[in-house]
Amino acid sequence: MIRVSAVYLLAGLVFGAIAVFTALDRGAPKRWNNTAFWALFATSFLIGDRLGDLGNGLLVLAMVAIGGLGLGARAPVTGDADAREASAARWGDRLFLPVLVVPVTTLLGTLIFPHIRLAGAPLVEVKQVTVISMGLGVTLALMTAMIMLRPPLGAPVREARRLMDSVGWAAILPQLLAALGAVFALAGVGHAVGDLIGRWLPIDSRLAVVATYCVGMALFTMIMGNAFAAFPVLTAGVGAPLIVGKFGGDAAIMGALGMLSGYCGTLMTPMASHNIIPTALLELRPGAVIGVQAPTAVAVLIGNIALMYLLVFKV
Repeated sequence: MIRVSAVYLLAGLVFGAIAVFTALDRGAPKRWNNTAFWALFATSFLIGDRLGDLGNGLLVLAMVAIGGLGLGARAPVTGDADAREASAARWGDRLFLPVLVVPVTTLLGTLIFPHIRLAGAPLVEVKQVTVISMGLGVTLALMTAMIMLRPPLGAPVREARRLMDSVGWAAILPQLLAALGAVFALAGVGHAVGDLIGRWLPIDSRLAVVATYCVGMALFTMIMGNAFAAFPVLTAGVGAPLIVGKFGGDAAIMGALGMLSGYCGTLMTPMASHNIIPTALLELRPGAVIGVQAPTAVAVLIGNIALMYLLVFKV
C-alpha cells in the first residue's frame, strides 16, 4: 500500500536538497541560518513521526528562533535571461502543461485510486488519497517540465530554493496554524465558543445556526490565518452539536461548505501565506491582494450560507 509517508519523504528530500544547496553557496546571505531552517523543516517531514510530540515541539521552537534571527534571500537564476525569454516565446501557452498536470492527476487519482486493490488491499491509503494523488501529480509535472524544457539537472532544486528563500518563514505558516487549530480543539476552545453562541444567538433557528457557522468559519480563519485551524474549533462548537446533532444535518455537506466558508476568510486576512507570498514576490503594497479578493470572498460566503441552508438538511 502506498501511504502518505511517501509524500512526506518526497517533501523532506526536496527541502533537504534546498538546505544542501544553500550550505554550498558561499555567497548566500545568512547562509547558515537558511541552511539550518530548511534542514530542520526537512527533518520534520523525514523523521517527524519518530521524534514524538516533544521532539517535534522542540524542532518547531528551533525553527522559530532561527526565523526570528532572520533568513537571507538570494535569487540564483537558472540560465541567462535571453535564453529564458526565447524558450518562453517558443513554447507559448504550452508552458502551462506541467502546471495542469498537478490538478488533473490529483482529481483523477482521488476518483480512481480508492477503487484499485491489490491482493485484496487498497493500492493507496484511502484516507489520504488526495494528498498522495497530489504528490504523484507534482512528480509527474516535474518530469513533464524536465522532458519539455531540458534544463540543467540541478535547476528544479535551485528554483525551489529561490522561491523558498523569497518566501522565507511564511512557507511553514499553514502547517503551524493547522497545528494551532488542533491544539485549540484539544483545549476545548470549540466548546467554549459553542457556549457563548448558545447564550447570545437564537439556536432554534436553522438559518441563524448555519449563518453563524459559516460566518464564524470565515472570521476565525481571518484571526488564525488558516481554515484548517478554524475548522475544528467551529465544528466542535457549532457544526457538530447544532447543525448535525440538533437539526440532523448532513455532516459531509456541512464540512465541505464550512471549509469553503473558511477559505473565504483566507482571502481577507493578512495572516494567510497566500496573501503574504505574492505581496513579497511582486513587491506589492500591503493589503493590495486582499483588496482585490475581498468582494469575491464576501459574495462566495453569502452563497455558501444559502447553499448550506438549502442542502445540509435535505437528508
